[in-house]
Amino acid sequence: MVLSDRIHTYGQLLLRRHGERVHKIALDAGLTCPNRDGSKGIGGCTFCNNESFSPNGRKPPTLQEQLTSGRAAITRCTRAKKFIAYFQAYTNTYAKIEQLRAMYEEALAEPDVIGLSVGTRPDCVPPEVLDLLAGYCERGVEVVLELGLQSAFDETLDKVNRGHGLAEYLTTTTAARERGIPVCAHLIVGLPGETEEHYHASLDTVIEHGVDGLKLHPLHVVKHTVLAQEWRRGEYQPLSQEDYTRIVSDLIERTPEDIVFHRVTGTASRDILLAPDWCSKKWDVLNKIEQELRRRDTRQGQFARPITKEELRHVA
Repeated sequence: MVLSDRIHTYGQLLLRRHGERVHKIALDAGLTCPNRDGSKGIGGCTFCNNESFSPNGRKPPTLQEQLTSGRAAITRCTRAKKFIAYFQAYTNTYAKIEQLRAMYEEALAEPDVIGLSVGTRPDCVPPEVLDLLAGYCERGVEVVLELGLQSAFDETLDKVNRGHGLAEYLTTTTAARERGIPVCAHLIVGLPGETEEHYHASLDTVIEHGVDGLKLHPLHVVKHTVLAQEWRRGEYQPLSQEDYTRIVSDLIERTPEDIVFHRVTGTASRDILLAPDWCSKKWDVLNKIEQELRRRDTRQGQFARPITKEELRHVA
């Protein structure tokens, strides 16, 4: 058995739609973030060290070089012939519209690149960017707007210095989906001060408002972050792998079957990861989640149900 037998994955969706495997090529366009450049703050989120998801560091090769090397690496392992350009590092709608159009078009000019996955913050997606992405959708390009919400609780978002609240996420999600742009929400399990009640309420909030995809991540402690300092002082304790496996399995069971899971874990490389150690072992985590769902004999959507206003009343 594999995890995709029990959850609706993005890979499965693309396989059905295109008749072959389609893989993402992670890209660093060299952009920054309003929570780092002084527009909203300096230093970024307390947990953020972009080396944990940027494949090329802060002085990236050109997009063409990244596409070429990424394609070669993926092809060696999977023999994939079609790709999604995944603008992953930092805030990939935070630039002038002309620059954004140029970098998206450069990626789409590759004959085997059939889509864009654009990672960004919900407070950095103005109407002109949404219109640009909607235009690609109308051309038949695979497009996903990935919005880093992390938590539906403003108190938590303030605590981790996120620089935006739930309201910006709700506004951007509504505007994107009205234009036909699929939205993937990122949620972090294990944020400081949060409990299982928070994780479930955050999931309920994005489902109730309407969302097309989800990414679930464990919070890991990486070097050169405020969170690392808090961890060293004993002020933050990461989740155990057992707790993460159980919690994520609960969330999967509550997620309607039509919502696509783009990811159910996240990792950091060993050279920057401080804790927990299991966050460097992607396949072990995925296997544990599959085993837990198999042990329960459940799958995505098993316990999905309508969400009442009373259940959402305490979300900021």
